[in-house]
Amino acid sequence: MKEEEYHYVDPGLSPEELEDKILGMLVGSAIGDAMGAPTEMWSREDIDLQYGFVEQLDSMVREVSPEGIWLPNLPAGGTTDDTRWKELTVNYLLSQDPHSLNSAAFARYIWDQYSEYVQELKSIKGVNPSEIEGATLKLTWLQEWAKVSQPYIQGNLDGYADSLSRFYGGEMVCAGLLYAPAIGAVFPANPEKAYQEAYKLSIYDIGYARDLTALAAAMTAAGMRQGATKEDLLASLRIDPRGYYESRLVGRTAQRILVEALRIHHQSLELDSTEFRLNPNSEGLKYAFAELDQRQQDMPFHAGEIYLQLLTAMLYADFDFQGTLVFLVNYGRDNDTTAAVAGGILGAFYGFDQLPSSSKEKVVQVSKEILGIDLKELAKNLTVHISQNKKLPN
Repeated sequence: MKEEEYHYVDPGLSPEELEDKILGMLVGSAIGDAMGAPTEMWSREDIDLQYGFVEQLDSMVREVSPEGIWLPNLPAGGTTDDTRWKELTVNYLLSQDPHSLNSAAFARYIWDQYSEYVQELKSIKGVNPSEIEGATLKLTWLQEWAKVSQPYIQGNLDGYADSLSRFYGGEMVCAGLLYAPAIGAVFPANPEKAYQEAYKLSIYDIGYARDLTALAAAMTAAGMRQGATKEDLLASLRIDPRGYYESRLVGRTAQRILVEALRIHHQSLELDSTEFRLNPNSEGLKYAFAELDQRQQDMPFHAGEIYLQLLTAMLYADFDFQGTLVFLVNYGRDNDTTAAVAGGILGAFYGFDQLPSSSKEKVVQVSKEILGIDLKELAKNLTVHISQNKKLPN
């Protein structure tokens, strides 16, 4: 599909329904983030010891960190950088023509945000430790991203390649997956376009992580049409605009990961097909967790590991929103990120109205009143932006 041939695909949604799905993406992701944040990077043993089997939001008594929480001891509903990335990405999208997003503009947006944080630190008068620590948290969050953004903006290919190879130590971290659902939401009912644009903006990803980012956006878009089904979500994972299936000797890693998730799911059903599968004593759940353990990467935030866990969770829970998050949070590892990505995709699929009442209201409240992120306003603005920028066939 060439850019000039793209036209808006009607998802069959009223403006109110579209806004409900966009808000569902944002709040669904924030719920997943908030559920996993208290135990981010913990082992299952530690989660069980201190929290038991997690099925709802809880307060977080943990240290602040650049990629984690910026305020200590947040109440239930507090979030980490997974939600900050959705906010940053939506604000970038609001500044762009959604029909053809610009990767250099995205890099510039991140660089400008980083620069603002640097200026905030420089503007501090005196040596108040709390003020300096707060400002340092912000700029350190985007520090690695800024190192890649600068040469990319300048068109310095060697500098970009070198910086990307050292991005978070050269690991295949889940960079684009942090913001993929937000991009997918801009192209409701058009997973191929969502894939193309997310791939374009995955300039911080290495290798097949770009394909995974784009597929997460495609899944989000696929669920945003009237009457969308779970089969539509899975079907979106077969599109291949960049020809990954043609890779000689290797083929498409994303497809192999999907097959692994399907196998784990089907075998777990052999062990437990009851309605009580999301129970710590379920043999099916024990099996699924053990199989995921066998496929762990060196880093828990490896894009391939994240992708396998979220697909397995969706399949295991039959795409139920709450069940998927319960699976991911209790599995551990980078559980706030896995739950945030899955929550964004399924939140767009179900819409805000169908999300768990107590969780969604608490997340919306804490985000706005404590963290300064107005999720409802972001959804409203993005809905208007999409509606105003439709390109209809001649």
